[in-house]
Amino acid sequence: MEKQPAVYILTNNQNTTLYIGVTSNLQARIWQHKSGLIKGFSQTYQTHKLVHYELFSEMLTAIEREKQLKNWKRQWKINLVTRHNADWEDLYGSLV
Repeated sequence: MEKQPAVYILTNNQNTTLYIGVTSNLQARIWQHKSGLIKGFSQTYQTHKLVHYELFSEMLTAIEREKQLKNWKRQWKINLVTRHNADWEDLYGSLV
């Protein structure tokens, strides 16, 4: 499978906790989160619902965007998700 850099935002079932990550294989990485294979924050807070993602042509650009989003205020992140996914639906199904 060809690599496709991406930044993604996950949340828990209550949409109260946000997790931001970067990957070169979005479908596989989200599956790992959903399967509980990603130790740490995501596993602890059950952030398994993909609510936003952005694709990039280069990993460096994706990493820069990840850092930018992580520095944003919480409300800005919520606004970003809502603007593109008003109902905060799990987008994982559109990847498979």
